[in-house]
Amino acid sequence: MKHKFKTVVLIFLLVLCCSGCSKEKTKIDLLGIDFSTKGNECNLEKYKTTNPLVAMSIEDYGAIVIELFPEKAENTVNNFISLVKSGFYDNNNFHRLVPDFVLQGGDPTGTGTGGPGYSIKGEFSKNGYNQNDLKHEEKVISMARSQEYDSAGSQFFIMLEDSNYLDGEYAAFGKVIDGFDIIEKIEDEAIVSDEQTGKLKNNITIKKALVDTRGKDYPEVEKITN
Repeated sequence: MKHKFKTVVLIFLLVLCCSGCSKEKTKIDLLGIDFSTKGNECNLEKYKTTNPLVAMSIEDYGAIVIELFPEKAENTVNNFISLVKSGFYDNNNFHRLVPDFVLQGGDPTGTGTGGPGYSIKGEFSKNGYNQNDLKHEEKVISMARSQEYDSAGSQFFIMLEDSNYLDGEYAAFGKVIDGFDIIEKIEDEAIVSDEQTGKLKNNITIKKALVDTRGKDYPEVEKITN
């Protein structure tokens, strides 16, 4: 009887453990996207748009999908696509969070001072580029820069709330169309170590980024050499 009792207890514990594992797996939602694919291009056919799409796998959180708008910020989109294709954002990170404002990433050094080794022209009206009327509303993605208008490179930020005073000042170029709950979870859980800068205590890893160009060829990015 004792052996039988031990066996029943052991089975019960194993069931509990497996239940925990199952919950953990469903917690990390990759939106049905295969991030183990070789290279950085994929087919995201379930999203019904002719615009290019970028999917990012975020360690410990899940995946997001971003729709890009080349008609709003052509070279900025070309740049983002080029960086994704090259694997630049693989094992990159989010390093800055200002709750109710932005989540920022794309710096390979994780410090907020790094980039791809070049910059691009700022495609926003304050810089004489009047084609871009994309508003800085929740879920929109835009390029980070210094005080210099033509200083953006690889760092980007995702809007957590509407902040229309950024319109015309920064190059918005896309929008999160799936997985924004993941971004909200990061906003709720990530610890900010410096409230003035928004520097995170622990950077959050972008494990891999994939792009679906929807069968179109996008030109090489026009760079400004630093």
